[in-house]
Formats: sequence, structure tokens, C-alpha cells
Amino acid sequence: MQSSPVVLQISLQQQPAPEQFGTKALLSPSAAGYQIHLKTGDEQRSVQKAARLLDNLGLAAVQLSGDWSLELQWAFYQGFVNAKRQTGVQFTGDSSTLKTLEQRVQCYRFAKSLVNQTPEQLSPQLLCEQAAAFITEIAGSAKVNYRLISGEQLVAEGWHGVYQVGRGSVRPPAMLELDFNPGGEAATPVAAALVGKGITFDSGGYSIKATEGMLSMKCDMGGAATVTAALALAILQGLDKRVKLILCCAENLISGHAYKLGDIITYKNGTTVEIVNTDAEGRLVLADGLQLASDSGAGLIIDAATLTGAAVTAVGGEYNALFALDKPLAQRALVYAEQQQELTWQLPLEKWHQQQCPSPYADTANSRPVKGGGAGGASNAAGFLSRFVANDGKGWLHFDLAAAFNGSSNAYWAAGATGQGIRTIAATLLNELQA
Repeated sequence: MQSSPVVLQISLQQQPAPEQFGTKALLSPSAAGYQIHLKTGDEQRSVQKAARLLDNLGLAAVQLSGDWSLELQWAFYQGFVNAKRQTGVQFTGDSSTLKTLEQRVQCYRFAKSLVNQTPEQLSPQLLCEQAAAFITEIAGSAKVNYRLISGEQLVAEGWHGVYQVGRGSVRPPAMLELDFNPGGEAATPVAAALVGKGITFDSGGYSIKATEGMLSMKCDMGGAATVTAALALAILQGLDKRVKLILCCAENLISGHAYKLGDIITYKNGTTVEIVNTDAEGRLVLADGLQLASDSGAGLIIDAATLTGAAVTAVGGEYNALFALDKPLAQRALVYAEQQQELTWQLPLEKWHQQQCPSPYADTANSRPVKGGGAGGASNAAGFLSRFVANDGKGWLHFDLAAAFNGSSNAYWAAGATGQGIRTIAATLLNELQA
């Protein structure tokens, strides 16, 4: 008879490690497994770093034991899991704590697994289908309706941004319009709309990326995964308002049918856009999604995207960047982010940012014709998006997800998707809609 493998116990310790392990050591052995020596004032990061060390030892599963707060358990989970294994942490605590943690794990596993899929595994249409299936599973089919718009149907309905970006691929571009309507009444107003960038692979198009920049571009649908998981988490936490989920999905590839530099796209709202960089494609697809969100009448619109390298340059890989013309809403969102332990920093956005990418041929260009879009590139991209939201941006938030993905592992995160932003967006939905 085969015995069950022993699961190591992981406990917390306020005292420094014994001298033989080094007084600054994060970990030391205990009778049942390992103990983590907390660093005062930086407890969550020290726990997450210790979890990475334990994952690097090759442990497949651990049991948290003793006195753990909810947030320290979550920090451990984020550090311990990796792209090959999104499980292995047995939590501790009362039923409420365990329920909250399991809800987070369910949503983060979905998002991380989706982002970490290979580009060949995840086509634009399949991304839409998997997102719709997940929300339906979480909410129940009676509360969810959705439709998929793909290929030439996008042109017929006027969604030219998604179509143009994705037409170079043999796998057609697609938009998901999902309606979470818990009351089931058609007359119920839409309270909020979530819009996600779903570029399942980004070669850069004819403005082709270098190999090292292209290698991680399976993550360019991270915005779509983030808003889907955020909606799911909010539903699990009691969201009872009507919300639209809009995913703008395409493969940005090179072919004889791909969109080209110098092309001009005319959007549904009449805005004309000259293409000066085919690698500034995320804003082109989001423009369609933001118009559809505005058409819904939603008072709150949140979009999320792995949009610009400029945001990473500005805030690094630990923070997400936030943009808004609605300054009071942005301040509240920053409070929600802090409450959710997700590092978020507001970058500049004013109405005049709409004019920062001029074109002699169209109302605007999609970027500046210089490497990386030039100075202020993240704000200029947000300014472009602001052209496509209603009410002069009142009720709109744009998250540039600089912290959503790591191309390689570091002391705190395994390589791959992080899920950063999911909790903030879910909390924004719950707080803004149910106040």
C-alpha cells in the first residue's frame, strides 16, 4: 500500500532566523517544514519572496499553518505558483477567509492560464469563447447572454479597428459582446462596461518587432483576460448590477492582406485615423470596444490593456498605470487599488492629449512616427482612446497593465502572467455600482 506524500507545513515567524542560516535569511527549516521570517514593515513582499524560494526548491504542494492573515496567504500564493502549476497551496483560516481565497484562485487561475497559452493555442475567436464560457460558469446561463462578431461581420457592423488589425491573419478577428444581467430584464440599464484588449499575438505587423520583443507577445491579450476575471470575481463577491463585457480580439500578423502604414481607418463615430505604426494596434481595437461600451449607456467604463512600453518605462513592472479625464473617479480607483494591495500609479491625461499624434491626412494618427511613440507615449495613447468614449470621459478609466506579465522570473514572481489589476477592477465595480 502506497503512503500519501508528506505535505510540508509553512509557518510564520517574527523572530530572525537562527545564526547558522544567516540572521537575514527569509527561510529556515522547522520540525514540520519551513518557517518564514517576516521583515517588519515589508511583510507581504518578504512572504512572496520566500514563496518564490520554496517554489524554486521544486515543492509541488505546501500547507500554510499557524497564524496567517488573508493578505499574507495571498502574497504566498502569488509567489509560489508558476506558469506550469497554478495550484499547490493549502490555505488556513476560518470559512470566510478560505472562501475569499478560493474565489481569487479560481479567477486568477483562469486569467493566468489564458495569458500563458501559446499563440497557436489561442485564436481570437477561441479567446472570446473561453471568456464567455467562464463567465457563464460563474454566473449561470440564466444571467448571461453573449454574441460573437467576427470576420467580415465586423465590417458590416462598422467595427473597422478590430477588423483592420486582424485581417492579415488567416484566423479572423473577433469581438465578444457579453451581457451579465442578473435581473434578466431587458429594460434594466447597463451600469458598467468592461473593455479588454485581446491581441492573441502581436508581431508588430509591418512595423515588426525584434525577436526579443516579440517572444512574450502571447501576453498581449492580458487586458481581455484581466477584465474577464475581474467581472467573474465581482460576481462571486456579490455584484448584482448589469455589466457588459467587450473583448476586442485579433492577431496582428504580416501577410498580403495585412493593414499597412499609411492606411486610414474611418471609425463608426466618424473619426479618421492614419496608421503610422502598425505596432500601435491595441488602441485601434480598443477604440471599437469603447464606442460599443459608450453606446450601451453605461455610466462606468473601464478598459484594460497591455498597451504601451512607455507605461512600463514610466512605472516599471511592479505597477499598473492608470489614466482618466474624470479625476475624482481616478482618485477613488487609486484608493480601491491600495485597499486591494495592487500597486497602481496615475499618469497624466488631459483632453489636449488627443492632439499629440497629428496627421496631415486624417483627424489623428495612431501614434507618432518615432520609436516607442516618442515622449509621453502612454499618455498620448490614452488621449487617442479618449476620442472614443462618451461624455468627455466622465465615468471612464483606462488601465495600462505594465505589471500584468513578466518575461522572466524574478525574486517575487515566476515568469508569465501575474493577474495584477484583477482585484482593483473588481473592487471598482463593486464600490462604484453598489455604493
